[in-house]
Amino acid sequence: MAAKIAVGIITVSDRAAAGEYEDLGGPALHAAATKYGWEVQAEAVVPDDIARIQEAIRAFGAQGCGLILTTGGTGIAPRDVTPEAIRGLMRVELPGFGEAMRAGSMKLTANAILSRALAAVVERSLVIALPGKPAGAVECLGYVSGAVEHGVKLAQRVPTSC
Repeated sequence: MAAKIAVGIITVSDRAAAGEYEDLGGPALHAAATKYGWEVQAEAVVPDDIARIQEAIRAFGAQGCGLILTTGGTGIAPRDVTPEAIRGLMRVELPGFGEAMRAGSMKLTANAILSRALAAVVERSLVIALPGKPAGAVECLGYVSGAVEHGVKLAQRVPTSC
């Protein structure tokens, strides 16, 4: 039986962080993570600010979250800085995750090519930056979910058989 994956979920949104907009992405990812059998241990809503995003990632990693999911800030608007925040902390980027998410999403919308969704290893956590739209975030997580358990083990430096 697979070990439970401890998950942290970070919603990146200026409006949701200010209370002007209901966070829908975080709850959608929480439900998806639970469906995969993962255990959500931490959740936060932060503004589109590199330092605040990085602070939340570091805090969740320190709390033992082997998987950190972000939703929002992966587009091309001036305030979309989630990829930059992650790249500022990462040890290594995992391009296949972003490629798989864009390829799957392209079957649904031509605008998927504008996504900067990505995954990286930050300290001992696998961090996956997902789109801000709840349905898009859940769909993209589905495209890469099969590699998550192995990715988390590698990020946490757990010996694997393959």
